[in-house]
Amino acid sequence: MAFNGRRTHRKAGISNVAWQDIVRQIVVGLGYDLVELERSAGGLLRVTIDLPWVQAAPGAAQDAQFVTVEDCEKVTRQLQFTLEVEGTAYSRLEVSSPGIDRPLRHEADFERFAGQVIDITLREPIGAAGAGMVNAKRKKFRGTLERLDDALGAAHWQIVWSEAPAMKPGQKISKKRPAAPLQAMGFALDELKEARLAPIVSFKGRGKGQGEAPLEPGEDDLGDAT
Repeated sequence: MAFNGRRTHRKAGISNVAWQDIVRQIVVGLGYDLVELERSAGGLLRVTIDLPWVQAAPGAAQDAQFVTVEDCEKVTRQLQFTLEVEGTAYSRLEVSSPGIDRPLRHEADFERFAGQVIDITLREPIGAAGAGMVNAKRKKFRGTLERLDDALGAAHWQIVWSEAPAMKPGQKISKKRPAAPLQAMGFALDELKEARLAPIVSFKGRGKGQGEAPLEPGEDDLGDAT
């Protein structure tokens, strides 16, 4: 889901860092989370927003949260006004909800999407921590995000995956075929260069407990924005 605004560009009056600060203040001030910012060479400002996540009480169902067209319009109008006042040069402004490869940057993001399949890239190769089971130069992994609590209740994170080859469409697996062993790797958030929901497409839909990341608002089963 996206909402576009256009304006006639003029000479920029603020730096790129200042522009990012302005957008962040506007988005957060309106009650949304700022998920991602992008400024292209062609003058496109792309702002991705989401609703703040509120964890459900123990035993209660988690309410679905959706960014609407009205949410995007509200943020767009306020950004257009403020960026015009500040003299920020751009040709087009796009405010949208996250896609199926939503970035995970904060502790709350990992809390929210625990149990989903994610892609992570480490800042440094795994090295000796791979214990000979994983190539020491490897930095990218895809697997299910899991939370582990220590004795004090502090959260720790790990990714669990299998090296089994990906199944081809229509392929059947013999019940006698032994399952590939699972591997797990713990990590701290400051060890990550990037983390995102895995952009998995399923015509049967997605859901927690199926090992697939959920479709985000504004995305259909093909991964295209509505």
